[in-house]
Amino acid sequence: MTLAKHTGLALLAAVVVVILTIKLGEYRDYQIAQVAAYVIAVAGLTVLIGLSGQISIGHGAFMAVGGYATELFLLHVQWDMNLIFFHVHWDLAMTLLAATVISAVAGGVVGIAAARLRGPYLAGATLLLAVAVPASVVSTYQSVFGGDEGLTFFVGNPAWVPASVSLAQFQAWLTIAIAFVALILLANLARSRVGRNWRALRDDEVAAALSGLNVSVLQVRAFVVSSACAGLGGALLAVVTGGATPGTYVLTLSIGLLTGAVLGGLGSLVGAVWGACVLVLVPSFLTNFAASHGFSANTSPNIPIIAYGLVLIVVMLVFPSGIQGAVRRFFGLAQPAVSGPVNSVRRLWPAREQQEEQTR
Repeated sequence: MTLAKHTGLALLAAVVVVILTIKLGEYRDYQIAQVAAYVIAVAGLTVLIGLSGQISIGHGAFMAVGGYATELFLLHVQWDMNLIFFHVHWDLAMTLLAATVISAVAGGVVGIAAARLRGPYLAGATLLLAVAVPASVVSTYQSVFGGDEGLTFFVGNPAWVPASVSLAQFQAWLTIAIAFVALILLANLARSRVGRNWRALRDDEVAAALSGLNVSVLQVRAFVVSSACAGLGGALLAVVTGGATPGTYVLTLSIGLLTGAVLGGLGSLVGAVWGACVLVLVPSFLTNFAASHGFSANTSPNIPIIAYGLVLIVVMLVFPSGIQGAVRRFFGLAQPAVSGPVNSVRRLWPAREQQEEQTR
């Protein structure tokens, strides 16, 4: 019943968004495609922080893994399959799947390495990941990753798409479909036994361990799921933008993903949609606003960052549950049980102290 409910709501929302892509222009279709790509990445981070209580400031690195993997596969690998009745060219579908799997493996490695870290130590380790990995890997293997210029690849419309459908429309429809499938899977995962175990881990790690839950395995699983979502979002973003460059996966991307998850509402997948909209629409609006009001070119790039900070402070003071929490409060709906990043850290510290006392 849960799967049917989530699927029905997702299909209804997808129909509305598809109608918008038909009514709006190509630039708006391009923005919708970007929003859909970011929705997947922010939703994965929402699951990691809001459900398992682990804080990550380095998910831009996993988006880089997905983006560069996508471009490398599209440039060098041909996915041809001979089925029973016809020959199929699976370039894009298999490439997105492969990029997601590679990102999940990378997340598993990082999750295993960070399984013994808690609170600010985990945040610091993932911050180092966001700073070091994209820059060091690209600079070390310039012949593979294209150096500062990155990799570019054009993905056109498939042959079965009507000529009346523009490339921006097709990309918007593609990213919307994948985003809604990802949200349906995450929603059902959150309500499954694994999701309940993550909530137990988030609320009290010691109690979860005493009840027989394997804390380390649950933490690694959360990292795998979250990094797979980030990699898929990065792969779709690379397809939409036509390339993967080091300038796309800077530290501000990881901070933006965390900001989007907090602003939208941790623990709420609908909040991930709000957060993705903020990430895509606010910078372009503020940049145009700054340019139209005579701000200098050196000042304009900093305005979105300043606005992120101000909006984050205001939302956290007025609506601690984020934008989706404010919407639910306005309509009188029950708030989801969630622990924000600050509360997660505060809850993890006492658990850590109790573990040390037991060890002594």
